[in-house]
Amino acid sequence: MTATITVRGSHTALFDAERATLSLSAGFQGPDRKDVFARATSLAAEIAALITPHLDADAGPVTRWAADRVHVWSERPWNTEGKRLPLVYHASLGARAEFSDFDVLGRVIEQLAVVEGVTIGGIDWDLTRARRDELTEEVRVAAVADAVRKAGAYAQAAGLGSPAVTAVADPGMLGDSSSGDSAPQYERAMFAARGAADSGGAPLTLTPEQIQLSCSVDARFTA
Repeated sequence: MTATITVRGSHTALFDAERATLSLSAGFQGPDRKDVFARATSLAAEIAALITPHLDADAGPVTRWAADRVHVWSERPWNTEGKRLPLVYHASLGARAEFSDFDVLGRVIEQLAVVEGVTIGGIDWDLTRARRDELTEEVRVAAVADAVRKAGAYAQAAGLGSPAVTAVADPGMLGDSSSGDSAPQYERAMFAARGAADSGGAPLTLTPEQIQLSCSVDARFTA
C-alpha cells in the first residue's frame, strides 16, 4: 500500500541587524519665503556636514546618504473667528543615512536632536544584501527540512514506510487552493532608545530588535 502525503514546511529565525537607516526631516515656517528657504538650505548643509564626513560605502560608519531638495510651499491659515490670515511659508527636506556602526548612529542622533528644525523620523534595521541572500538560503533549506520531518511523522503515525519526496514548491503551487510566497519575510523594528539628547544626560543607547525571517514551502511525498 502506498499513500501520498502533502505537507507545508516552515521555518522562522531571528538575526542581528547589520545596518540601520536613519530617516529625518528638517524644516521651518514663517511669513517670509526667502527667509524660510534660506534657513532650510542652511540646515540642509549643516546636516550634510555632520554626516557626509563619515560616508564610506565599504568601510562605513555611514554606508549610504541621500537628501531631498528643499521644498517650499505656502498656505493661508484661518483664525478662530473664521478669517483668513496672512500667508505662511514652509520649507522642508527629507534625508536618509545608512549606518554600519550603531554607536556612531547614536552620537549623530544626539547631535541632531537638539538642532532647531530637525525631526528624527525613525530607524529601519536591516541586513547587508550579501548576508540577506545567505540567510535566505538557510531559511529555505530549514523550511524544506521541516516538511521532511512532518511527512515522516505522518507516515509513521499511519504505519507507512519512510516517505520519499516527489515535489517541492512554493506555497500554493502543488495544485491546492492555498497561496503564499516561499521568499523569507522580513520584519524590521523601529529603534528603541535610552538616554538623553542633551549634553547633560547619559549617552543615547540604541537597542535594535532582531530581524525575523520566515519561509514556507509545500512538499509532496509518497510512502
